Amino acid sequence: MTAAASAEARDAIRSEWLQPHRIVLMAIGAALVLCAIVFMRWDWLPNYYDLALLGIWRTIWILVVTCVLGFMLAVPLGLAQAAGPFWLAWPARAFCTVIRGTPLLLQLWLLYYGLGSLFPQFPWIRQSELWPILRQAWPYAVVALTLSYAAYEGEVMRGAFAGVPRGQLEAAHAFGMSPWKRFRRIWLPQAIHRALPTLAGETVLQLKATPLVATITVIDIYAVASRVRQDTFIVYEPLLLLALIYLIITGILVFGFRKLEAKIPARLG
Repeated sequence: MTAAASAEARDAIRSEWLQPHRIVLMAIGAALVLCAIVFMRWDWLPNYYDLALLGIWRTIWILVVTCVLGFMLAVPLGLAQAAGPFWLAWPARAFCTVIRGTPLLLQLWLLYYGLGSLFPQFPWIRQSELWPILRQAWPYAVVALTLSYAAYEGEVMRGAFAGVPRGQLEAAHAFGMSPWKRFRRIWLPQAIHRALPTLAGETVLQLKATPLVATITVIDIYAVASRVRQDTFIVYEPLLLLALIYLIITGILVFGFRKLEAKIPARLG
C-alpha cells in the first residue's frame, strides 16, 4: 500500500511538470540560456573567477551572519512589545519605527562615514586590538544589516507572540511551569511557527539588500560585477550572471524554508 501511494505521488509530480505551459516555459528558458552562451561574450570570466568566488562567499556569509544576529535581536524586541512593561515596550517600538522608517543606505552611510570616521580621532581606539577590525568596512555593513533585519523581524515577532493563544500559557502556568519553561516550550516555538513564512520573505529581502555594502567598499558579488563593467566595458553579461547568482541563492533559501515548514506540524500545542 505504501509502494502504491509512493508511485501515485511520483506520477502526480511527473504529470505536474509535464503540463503544456511548464514545457513551454522550460523550452523558452533553455533557448535563452543557449542564446546567452552562443551570442554573448564570456571570455572575461576566467580573469575574474577567483574574485567572483570571493564575492559570492562574502555575500553568503554576510547574509547568514546578519540574519542570525538580527533574529536573535528580533525575539526580545518582539517580546518586549507584545508583553513587556512600558519602559521596555516603548524603546523597542521606537527602535523598530526609526530603523524601518529610514533608508538602509542612509543607515549604512551614517555608520561607516559617520561613526567610522570618528574612531580614528581617538588614540586609545587606534592603539587598541579592535582597530584592525574597526578600520575595515565589513563590520559596519554587518551592524547596519543586522539592525535592519532585527527591526523588521521584531515587528513580525511582536505579532507572532501576540497571536499565541493565552489559554495555553495560562494552562502551563496552572501546571506549575516556570516563566522560562513556558517561554521556551510553548510561547517561542509557536511564535516562530507563525512567523516562519514571513521570516522566509524577509531573508530573501535581506539578500537583495546585501548589494548596498558595495557602496562602502565591501567586495561582494555585486561589487565584482561592477568592477567587471568598469574594467572591460561589458555591461549585459556581468549583470545577467549576477542576476542568475541571486536567483540561485534565492531558490536555495526558498527551498530550505519550505522544507522547514513542511517538517513542522500545521498545528502546535
